[in-house]
Amino acid sequence: MSNHNIKHEQWSSRLTYMLAATGAAVGLGNIWKFPYIMGENGGGAFVLVYLGCILLIGIPVMMSEVLIGKVGRQAPARSARLVAAQSGGSKHWSVVGWFGSVAGFLILSFYVVIAGWALAYTFYGFSGDFTDKSPAQIGNIFSTLNQSGGQLMAWSGVIIFATTVIVGLGVKAGLERAVNWMMPALFVLLLVMVGYAASTGDMGSAMSFMFNADFSKLSWNGVLVALGHSFFTLSLASGIMTMYGAYLPEKTSLVKTSLWIAIMDTVVALLAGIAIYPIVFANGLEPGAGPGLIFQTLPIAFGSMPGGQFFGGLFFLMLVVAALTSALALIESSVAWLVENRGFKRMQAAVVSGFSIWLLSLLTVFSISGESWTVVTLFATDMSLFDILDFTTSNVMLPLGGLMTAVFVGYVVNTEISKRAIDSTAAIYRLWWLCVRYVAPIAIVLVFLQLSGIVSF
Repeated sequence: MSNHNIKHEQWSSRLTYMLAATGAAVGLGNIWKFPYIMGENGGGAFVLVYLGCILLIGIPVMMSEVLIGKVGRQAPARSARLVAAQSGGSKHWSVVGWFGSVAGFLILSFYVVIAGWALAYTFYGFSGDFTDKSPAQIGNIFSTLNQSGGQLMAWSGVIIFATTVIVGLGVKAGLERAVNWMMPALFVLLLVMVGYAASTGDMGSAMSFMFNADFSKLSWNGVLVALGHSFFTLSLASGIMTMYGAYLPEKTSLVKTSLWIAIMDTVVALLAGIAIYPIVFANGLEPGAGPGLIFQTLPIAFGSMPGGQFFGGLFFLMLVVAALTSALALIESSVAWLVENRGFKRMQAAVVSGFSIWLLSLLTVFSISGESWTVVTLFATDMSLFDILDFTTSNVMLPLGGLMTAVFVGYVVNTEISKRAIDSTAAIYRLWWLCVRYVAPIAIVLVFLQLSGIVSF
């Protein structure tokens, strides 16, 4: 293992960093999950609580992760160890970085398979496979895709290949160039879909579903849903923000960039709902949550709408772009670790990481395609290996990683170090410090207990 710190490239500008970090945060969850949970939990009332959670928990924890990377300038584990050493803490605090990197690696192993669905549906849409199809026929397209392990491996393999090549080219030639093209393209595609939905869909019903402030629907459970989603939507505790923070130019403001990233992430989530739900309501479809809405319900609508063949393909192309920007961020920590600790060249590290992700993704592929050996009994319930990966990362590793980050930065990192890194007014630093030390840990514990089923509110 190398004992020397590697000098990594840095982002060329603050804008590039914000585009990259926003691309990491914007993913499939923004497209289908946020609009749905907003509509089900009081619309505008939920949005107010969600924004409060973003401000008091999401942004402070994001700033904490970026701080570790900005000070350490290495992959998450080594950065955490270096920051701990500078603060007089134990080297074992490197677990903060390790935990996030491993969580991100595991998430990417099944994320690429879901991204493969979106890529397959892009071709289905543009080729007219949705046109004039019945719900049963659309459902058959989805089930046929999932029953074929070979197809799933092929589609997800394309995503992994693209991710590997882009990351292997380096921070400036690969990551920067990709996000500088893909993020503007994502926003353009999203705005085009919003325009299409406004002209062909039921915008009134959609806006009522999403933004009607019905406080009677906002239960304590809804508050915790807002809290949990504010945490997950910013890609926290997955190694991403720490790694991207390591590439941050010295004079970049953590406060301003974190605020803009949170704003752009929220705007994308809201625009996604405005693009999806007018189409759903105009066709009398149920606004169901999750993959069912995206991969089974919406294709029915596109198949019967004017211009549906083109805009259906365009919609899933937008999903692919969103998924790819997140995949680039999720693999970056493992690539940087191999460069730092095993002396790999950048492209070699990317290939090894990509191949490892592909091997691990086979667990998800075989789980989805129905292989019996992928089903195990856990907590008296039959769960596939895909379900276990999803549950473990989302409900255990991410909340626990976020808690460790808040405790580490709030209680271990020297205040002089954090003040230099935050580099803002005394009032803003004090607010951040209070949120990291008290508000975020308590809130994350509540989310962890709720999502784990240990307590119910």
